[in-house]
Amino acid sequence: MNKAVEMKGIMKSFGTNDVLKGVDFSLEKGSIHALLGENGAGKSTLMNILGSLLTCDEGEIYIDGELVNLSRDAFFRKEKISFIHQELSLVNDLNIYENLFLGSELKNGLLLDRGRMEEKARLTLEKMGVDVSPLAKVSDLAPSYKQIIEIARAIMKESEIIIMDEPTTSLTDVEIEKVFAVMSTLKAQGISLIFISHKLNEVIQICDSYTIMRDGDIVAQGKVTNQTTEKVLSTHMVGKEVLSDDIYQSRAVGDVVLELRGLSKNREYRDINFNVKKGEIVGVTGLIGDGRTEVFASVIGANYPYAGEILVNGKVVKMRRTSLGKRTRIAYVPKNRKENGIVKDMSISENLNLSIMAKISKVGFIDQNAQKEIVSRYVDQLKIKVSNVNDLITSLSGGNQQKIVLSKALSSDPQVLILDNPTQGVDIGAKMEIYRQIMELASQGLSFVVLSSEISELQRICDRVYVMFSGEIKHEFLRDEIIEKDIMLVATGGTLKPANGGN
Repeated sequence: MNKAVEMKGIMKSFGTNDVLKGVDFSLEKGSIHALLGENGAGKSTLMNILGSLLTCDEGEIYIDGELVNLSRDAFFRKEKISFIHQELSLVNDLNIYENLFLGSELKNGLLLDRGRMEEKARLTLEKMGVDVSPLAKVSDLAPSYKQIIEIARAIMKESEIIIMDEPTTSLTDVEIEKVFAVMSTLKAQGISLIFISHKLNEVIQICDSYTIMRDGDIVAQGKVTNQTTEKVLSTHMVGKEVLSDDIYQSRAVGDVVLELRGLSKNREYRDINFNVKKGEIVGVTGLIGDGRTEVFASVIGANYPYAGEILVNGKVVKMRRTSLGKRTRIAYVPKNRKENGIVKDMSISENLNLSIMAKISKVGFIDQNAQKEIVSRYVDQLKIKVSNVNDLITSLSGGNQQKIVLSKALSSDPQVLILDNPTQGVDIGAKMEIYRQIMELASQGLSFVVLSSEISELQRICDRVYVMFSGEIKHEFLRDEIIEKDIMLVATGGTLKPANGGN
């Protein structure tokens, strides 16, 4: 194959921090190439240089074999290359074709040529193998289709190279398959794709080759073959073996601390019967729209009124407001860290202590010593990589931000901790550390409810898993029954056959 991209000797520093140390990277035409590494490895900087969002200090870039003039050809690269970021930039109140042409509308004289834009959008979607009307409103689309519309934008401007940064972070397995189908179609049409992801199973499934970065250097690269395993990739990424099958540890569990009896709310969820015992880790999964987030929003007092009962330590509690969730020692870690988990304009220390400011304040003044003690404790316990706790929270990598959000919940001394997609957008090293912390805390008696779309995550840490479909719990899987194909069958509305074949 010919090279779509070659980057040679790319160097980039920010002050005294050498982010890229002479990186060589290449992408073959008509291929899907994984770019891997922990947060802070240099992946985003390298891709921002390729996409002309940053300039390199030293190095050369070739596109289609031609040396790019880095000082003059930024526009050329922006035409050839599209960068699809993890945070989508669609306008929900507009329809698909309006989003595709936003900022580059077609006109007939002084008026918008809506007919021509709609037709061009329709042809683009057909080319991608996507069956959706260009008149559909973006707010009505499933997350997978929103991701596909971002890809369609790149196709509309005839990009030959598409960089996809964590495109499947918030998608279910079924939705991921839709995105992968579109990626395969584009590959067959000769378009080259760079796939940045922390989900190593997806790399093995969809990619032709990979490059792994660590601390600003390339540490491994090659073709994806039958010998390419998640363990091999993760070991290169972290520099040591991190994936292990022995994370799960059986432990004694106590009495039921949280129970739901016949919990129902309009069309959101129906007749939910659920329990978690002291020191137990219970998973809840399904497809997007299954109702699990709404159920546990009610549990923490953020989705009242509801029918049915919520019992904490055997006593019925009416969760009318979130303050009752705190009072009953139920804490919640939201799935969207950037929107709901952190305050970007506050420091690391302030974010960590945000939920307990009242406890560490005296006469309106914060007890600085108490604040420092709590921060120090959780930075050590969760192995949070931080240079100065007074820096902004945004100075941390995604994995370390997630650990701060987890620390904030733990600092409130909960007896039940509800984690909604706890490792979303987190690199493999941080992910395994979070799993080990969950297991350690469970052994100390803390109960966990883990809401997750990643079956492998549930397999690693859960004692039991409830599967929801269309607002109802359809099946409960015990530890030795947590099998991906069975969970997906139930999650998509299917019914498991009895183990004895029905005899």
